[in-house]
Amino acid sequence: MDFSYTDTQREIRDAVAALCTRFDDAYWRDCEVEKNYPHAFVDAVTEAGWLSALIPEAYGGSGLSLLDACVILEAINHSGGNGAACHAQMYTMASVLEHGSEAQKRAILPRIASGDLRLQAFGVTEPDAGSNTLRIKTFARKVNGGYVIDGQKIWTSRYRQSDMYLLLARTTPYEEVKRKTDGLSLFLIDIAKAGKSLQARTIDTMLNHHTNEVFIENLEVGDDARIGEEGKGFSYLLSSLNAERLLVSSECLGDGRWFVDRARRYASERIVFDKPIGANQGVAFPIAKSHAALCAAELMRNKAATLFDAGKPCGGEANMAKYLCSEASWEAAEAAMTTFGGYGFATEYGIERKWKETRLFRTAPISNNLVLAFIAQHLLEMPRSY
Repeated sequence: MDFSYTDTQREIRDAVAALCTRFDDAYWRDCEVEKNYPHAFVDAVTEAGWLSALIPEAYGGSGLSLLDACVILEAINHSGGNGAACHAQMYTMASVLEHGSEAQKRAILPRIASGDLRLQAFGVTEPDAGSNTLRIKTFARKVNGGYVIDGQKIWTSRYRQSDMYLLLARTTPYEEVKRKTDGLSLFLIDIAKAGKSLQARTIDTMLNHHTNEVFIENLEVGDDARIGEEGKGFSYLLSSLNAERLLVSSECLGDGRWFVDRARRYASERIVFDKPIGANQGVAFPIAKSHAALCAAELMRNKAATLFDAGKPCGGEANMAKYLCSEASWEAAEAAMTTFGGYGFATEYGIERKWKETRLFRTAPISNNLVLAFIAQHLLEMPRSY
């Protein structure tokens, strides 16, 4: 077993961290206050080639591994930034790369790599289905030469910052399929061409996340918009979901380490009752415990990403990594908030901003309760709960 990072991965971490110094706490705080999308930051990481990490060199990308991409996002969040502003462009690649046609790849991947085209929007969740993806109602009706799609999606983040929309829809009614996972298809939608058939409503949230509800009405697309075979979309979706789990896990690790760094420095410098507050075990131990949890979670993330890059099954490991990393990050966030006391609520310190950002990952992209249900049923072979 080799627990070390490669020279390339260490160089990636250093390079990304150096780029992120251009975007300090004040930059992210201003984006939060104004509810602005961090265009300058996303443009910078795109220009540097980091968002095209998973695109093969043949299509203009870097051809890096998923673990390399994980290092990129971890470094962004460790710097105090928010990789969630652009992370979807990485994990949506998996479905297109593994199951898209050669024509689809050549049409969009070079443009995504160059920054001329953005694929950030991922339409899966619906208001009535929630995490029960198999019960979505958005339907793609087959017509001559293509489909007509009607439905509704929710929590489609960065839709307004995207040119393309990866959309999951039913092509066979749920009641008519032999297996529950059948009858779903993936589509790659050109948002500009869709016109008024796609309408978005911004959802105001407690953090600057740029998420939307999308209404789909009489959307006409050709057969060439479908990714892979009709009815196989759910299995194709899993390619993106495992990558998504691991990239989000990496953001959690970055957040957690940011919290630990801020908390340990503040605890060492803040003097109360004539001594640093970090000398008190009630302050020091939660920070130390968070550090230990993050180190353990990192090992699971690395194992899952290594399996993914080797083309081996990694669903269990990816889900466990997401759970462990998000819980460790939240533990670190709570430790930092407690360490800073009242100052943790002051926006100038950045704790409250990152605290809100990392709390999201216990709920999205999959609830940690659902992860535990998956572990119980599929890894421990216990009775299915739902």
